[in-house]
Amino acid sequence: MDNIIKLDILEEPPRCFSSLNTSCIKLAYPLEIRLFLYILFSISCLITVFGNLLVIITVLHFRQLHTSTNYLILSLAVADLLVGGVVMPPSMIRSVETCWYLGSTFCKIHSSLDVTVCTASVINLCIISLDRYYAVCHPLLYHSKMTPSTIRFMIVVCWGISAFVGFGMIFLELNILGNEKFYYSNVHCEGACMVFQTKVAAIVFPMFSFYMPAVIMLCVYIKILRTAQRQARAIQSTNAQSKKADEKSSMSKSERKATKTLAIIVGVFLTSWVPFYVCNCVDPFAGYSVPPVVFDIFLWIGYFNSTFNPIVYAFFYSWFRHAFRVILSGEIFQANSSHTRLF
Repeated sequence: MDNIIKLDILEEPPRCFSSLNTSCIKLAYPLEIRLFLYILFSISCLITVFGNLLVIITVLHFRQLHTSTNYLILSLAVADLLVGGVVMPPSMIRSVETCWYLGSTFCKIHSSLDVTVCTASVINLCIISLDRYYAVCHPLLYHSKMTPSTIRFMIVVCWGISAFVGFGMIFLELNILGNEKFYYSNVHCEGACMVFQTKVAAIVFPMFSFYMPAVIMLCVYIKILRTAQRQARAIQSTNAQSKKADEKSSMSKSERKATKTLAIIVGVFLTSWVPFYVCNCVDPFAGYSVPPVVFDIFLWIGYFNSTFNPIVYAFFYSWFRHAFRVILSGEIFQANSSHTRLF
């Protein structure tokens, strides 16, 4: 009888909190896998924070970069910095240990910040696409439409909407509205920190925070691409050799390069986050059968997007590389370094 009792104890699956009957089941990874994941995620966190901090310092410090488009890049870099510095570290512990040990209140704060910064990223990219639309398709209206005050207002609205979606959904429990009994009876357990969503919430919130902005971005960039192609053909066919024509050509090339770079950033963003959002929408209609490990994989693919963005800037913009060198070499502390010509 003693042997049977011992066997039952050994076969009982491990829990996040062994002393609680309401504790979640713990998936224990081998030590080697846990160490590998900690190293991988820690390096990603450091690169994300360091890279986006460089972008923020670059845009704020150098006066030549105080433009409407770069203010939007600054706002996007702030969102990516928060992902790397605030969202990713607790998510790393949760993903590796498969349990949440930081308390229910911080779980809500963390989940709210997670939703907020991801929503802010996609809305920032949506605003950037509109900025590029006016720069390429309506250059004569650009400076009257995309003024610094307009950009600041759009950034404030972007973060306001994002905070409302993130904190409102989690703290008001709008994500479980109508299914509270099912959630607390069948899903909720001690040691879990997940954003459970009903069928309605899984459609409504991603629709406004991801899918609609994504569709707007794609439509705008298709329009920009067609306009840029027409401009390129017009420049190639013109026979005017005046300096004025050369300046227009140079400016058009500069705008197209900026648009191409930002389009790549948008493409990488959508590629990174679409699997997670599709999985998030399908799960309630599939009886919440998607394994947590799959959610974790797709979520971290989305997080890695914040790591990738500063690398894109450094790779495609020679003046960003120049600014990075000035910062890292310490020349930024010299007098009048903010007036350095980067291009």
